[in-house]
Amino acid sequence: MNLPMLFLAYGLVVNLITFLAFAWDKRRAENNKRRIPEKQLHTLTLIGGSIGAWFAIFRLRHKNRKFSFLIITILISIVHLGLIYVFFSKF
Repeated sequence: MNLPMLFLAYGLVVNLITFLAFAWDKRRAENNKRRIPEKQLHTLTLIGGSIGAWFAIFRLRHKNRKFSFLIITILISIVHLGLIYVFFSKF
């Protein structure tokens, strides 16, 4: 398996995990149970889950009203876009 395929596989897995974490957090919020800390959601986003995070924000309408959360997610996404550009410009 070549490097771009490993990158793609990693991206799929981490984005699925990120989406599921957001979904679980939303369900816990609806049931007034202990939530996943925002720091952990941001960590999942930072390690490559920005697409899964945005999909959850828009599809599940979770964390879509919290401005500070959205700003951090936007900044992480900008960094990811830059890294993707640099990575794929080499191949």
